[in-house]
Amino acid sequence: MPQTDLFILLGIGGLFIILGLGAILWGKTEEKRYFNSIATRQDSREFVEGWPKRPQFGSLQAGGWIAIAIGVVILIISGAFSIWG
Repeated sequence: MPQTDLFILLGIGGLFIILGLGAILWGKTEEKRYFNSIATRQDSREFVEGWPKRPQFGSLQAGGWIAIAIGVVILIISGAFSIWG
């Protein structure tokens, strides 16, 4: 495999890892901001009972972990290609 193809694979893997970390951090900050805004309200029933469920924070964090896993797999594949090539 040509060197340029290996660099492209490395770049894509790194991009997935960076995007995954960004999604995890974004999910954590959104979750913190949401719960801080609920905690300052007079009626904090939603904060105490946790109803209705808000899946968007967990979705961002789960998607971030998936993107990191894909990035690591791509980096491993590019490393294997560089050893064999």
